[in-house]
Amino acid sequence: MGREFNELFNEWAQSYDQTVTGHDPEYEEVFIDYDKILSTVAEKSSGTTIEFGVGTGNLTAILNNKGLNVIGIEPSEGMREIAKQKLKNITILDGDFLDFPQIDLEINTIVSTYAFHHLTDGEKDLAIQKYSKLLKDKGRIIFADTVFPTEEAKQERIRDSRNKNFNRLADDLQREYYTTIPVLRNIFEKHRFTVDFIQLNPFVWLMEAKKEERS
Repeated sequence: MGREFNELFNEWAQSYDQTVTGHDPEYEEVFIDYDKILSTVAEKSSGTTIEFGVGTGNLTAILNNKGLNVIGIEPSEGMREIAKQKLKNITILDGDFLDFPQIDLEINTIVSTYAFHHLTDGEKDLAIQKYSKLLKDKGRIIFADTVFPTEEAKQERIRDSRNKNFNRLADDLQREYYTTIPVLRNIFEKHRFTVDFIQLNPFVWLMEAKKEERS
């Protein structure tokens, strides 16, 4: 459920904000237009919003500034501590995509950036099923994450990273659960969502899924 990466993220918490601003050459392409990507997710969000994988709170701050009622979910203690320092007035709970405290509110939007790949495809399926029940009709899921058009494209990116001696990036792409657009489309449609995919940088795609109304 992504918590197997908690130790890594606790270690990364102190330098995460430097990484996303392009200070790490291996991950520079992953985080091209980082601020724009977060703003795009926020622009498409409305009402009461759950954010999974808050990290250090960068998207959370934008959602809050937009005036949304934001509930943050983050499994890494190190990341939560930094986010809470930045965002004194936001509720940030210990939880992950599948295991989180009960929320007794009508949810309009569920968002996440750079995090959904921490779930296996089977766990992604379970998560979207859970969110289908949690969201109001016409509610939306707005995710931005590294996704590949095909498995072949993913393997080509790994080879390219090795050729550039970007071995940490290549290891990351092999170790974590990066998936493909066809797999994700099937999951969303299975659970009564219509979904669109828009590429935002060489790695990251925007996933905008709208819950279908009950007939």
